Amino acid sequence: MKTSPHRLAIGATTAAIAVLAAACGNGSSAGGSGPGTPASSTGPSTATTATSGTSGSTGTGGATVITRRGGLGTYLTDSAGRTVYEFEADSNGRSACSGACVSVWQPLTTKTKPTASRGATAADVATITRSDGSKQVTYKGHPLYYYSGDTAAGQTTGQGNDGFGAKWYVLAPSGAPITHGAAATQSSSGGYGGY
Repeated sequence: MKTSPHRLAIGATTAAIAVLAAACGNGSSAGGSGPGTPASSTGPSTATTATSGTSGSTGTGGATVITRRGGLGTYLTDSAGRTVYEFEADSNGRSACSGACVSVWQPLTTKTKPTASRGATAADVATITRSDGSKQVTYKGHPLYYYSGDTAAGQTTGQGNDGFGAKWYVLAPSGAPITHGAAATQSSSGGYGGY
């Protein structure tokens, strides 16, 4: 079958639009990541629970921090399995993410006392008060954030991102940042593990 120049132009235009749309979605225009943006991770990690009460702001419910096993090892998520990150620019239990940063890295907030289960330690979960008065969940003193580029449970596309002046990492259950490995597509053969 012969391909016309018109069809080739349409195909190239469609591909260019897709690339631009993907670039707009990763937050790079707002001081977010640039060429070093980690690859997407959309494969199934294994969550240790699947109930939800959180998504950026928790509304009327409380936040629960749990663990999940995936391509980066065992790391912290919310109760729905959505990955939470720490920001290396945060210090002394204070958030350094405000303004345009919170549109890309949404703080995990709660209206009630946060909890931990399934491998996360309850004594390590607390809150700080943000400048807008909301209560942001912390783990071992690290304020926790969602990455807007993660669109499903188990994704770690923000891992190693250097947007807004410092690196962003997932946290191990010990509270230590997991600094190895940018996000990578995970195997679809994962089974339940963890705690």
